[in-house]
Amino acid sequence: MLLRYIVLLLLCVAVVTHGLAQYSSTDGPAEDAASLYGQGEQAYRRGDHEAAVLHFTNALQADPEHINAYLHRGFCYSILKRYTEAIADLTAVIQREPAHMLAYTSRGSAYHRTGQHEAAMADLDRVLAMDARNEEAWNNKGWVHKSQGDMPAACKAWRTSQRMGNGEAKIILQNNRCK
Repeated sequence: MLLRYIVLLLLCVAVVTHGLAQYSSTDGPAEDAASLYGQGEQAYRRGDHEAAVLHFTNALQADPEHINAYLHRGFCYSILKRYTEAIADLTAVIQREPAHMLAYTSRGSAYHRTGQHEAAMADLDRVLAMDARNEEAWNNKGWVHKSQGDMPAACKAWRTSQRMGNGEAKIILQNNRCK
């Protein structure tokens, strides 16, 4: 009888030890998050943004601090016109990395799409305070100004974007009859 308890105890110890080793190895949750994130990137490149959102969500469940999963899920949400969710994810990136210019630029664009022009302008101004030559931020400022009915300011922002190297700005300037 005692021998049976000892064997049972050893078996329990082996099961528990194996389980703990599984979580402390490199095959644990961090690798799962990386794998899930990679699947999300593949879906994004294929243009399957709904699937990408699911993979990025699963990556975040495995690693709630995965900044790139928040960032890329935010991009997908914007593409899917789910701007409120995009803003939430891009805010999560900014909370974790306060100088993340791409997150500010993208969140500014999402704010613009939801009609939150002051918040959009604040994000874009924050980017330009970090990098005054950021052509995308200048371009996006132009769209915000246009939405607010301020065409002179929009044209000025697009001209600045063009001077910074944005080839698309020339077409935008022409299409909006900027002189």
